[in-house]
Amino acid sequence: MKFRRRERRLAESGPYYRQRGWQMSAGFLAVVVVVGGVVTALSGSDATTGRANAAASEGPLSRPSAPQDGRPRGCRTDDGADAESTETAPEDVTWRPLGVTKVPVSASAGPTLIQGPLWWCYAHTPTGAVLAAHVIPSHMSGSDWRTVTEQQVVAGQGRDMFEFQRATVRDTDAPNGAEVASYAGFSVVSYEDTAAVIRLLLKSTQGYAVTTVSLRWSGGDWKVRPDDNGSLHSPVSAVQSAGGFTLWGGTT
Repeated sequence: MKFRRRERRLAESGPYYRQRGWQMSAGFLAVVVVVGGVVTALSGSDATTGRANAAASEGPLSRPSAPQDGRPRGCRTDDGADAESTETAPEDVTWRPLGVTKVPVSASAGPTLIQGPLWWCYAHTPTGAVLAAHVIPSHMSGSDWRTVTEQQVVAGQGRDMFEFQRATVRDTDAPNGAEVASYAGFSVVSYEDTAAVIRLLLKSTQGYAVTTVSLRWSGGDWKVRPDDNGSLHSPVSAVQSAGGFTLWGGTT
C-alpha cells in the first residue's frame, strides 16, 4: 500500500517540463507552447488576419542590403576569441532586464547595439552565439516580438509556424509577480562559422532544467534557427545538477 501511494504521487508530478513551475520557466524563454489542439481550435481566418495586420519592420538585419558575409553598417566586434573562451563566463558580462527575465550582455561579445527592441551585433565567436541564444528568444514574450522575429529569426517554414502560433498568445512586456526561472549557465554543443548549438541551464525553486537553442550566422549576425514546428528551443527537461555547464557568476 505504501509503495502504491508513492507511485501515485510520482505519476501525478510527471515530467518537470509539464509541471506548472517549469511551464512558467519556459515561458520567459519563448512563449509559444500552443502546438496541436490550441492551434487547430483557432479559425484560419483569425490567424491569417493577425499575420496580415503585421506591418513589415525595417531594420539593420532585414534590409536586402544587409551583407551575407560582412557586418551590417555600424556593427563591429572583437572576433579574435577562440572556442576555449566558453570554459569561463566573459568577465565583462552584466545583467539587464528583458521581458519577464534578465539576460547577460557583454561589451565585447554582444549585443553591442540596441535599437528599440533590437539587441544585436554579436561577436562571430562561440561566446557571441551563447549570448544571442539567451537574448533573442527572451524578446518573444513582449509586444515587439514581430520585429525581433523578422530580423533575428531565420526565415523559412519554422519562422512562419512560430509567427502563426505566437500570434495567439498574449504579450507580456514585464513581470507580473509570477516566479520564473533564471539563466544559470550554458554549454556549447557545437560551433562553426555558420552555425552553433547552445544548451542553456535554467534554475528555479524546483531545481535545474535545460533546453537547447540552434543558431545560424546570417546577414552578418547570429539569428535563432527554429525547428520546422515553430519551436525556438527544445523542450525544457529537468537535470539533477549543473555539471557540464559553464555557470554564470552570481546566478546559482
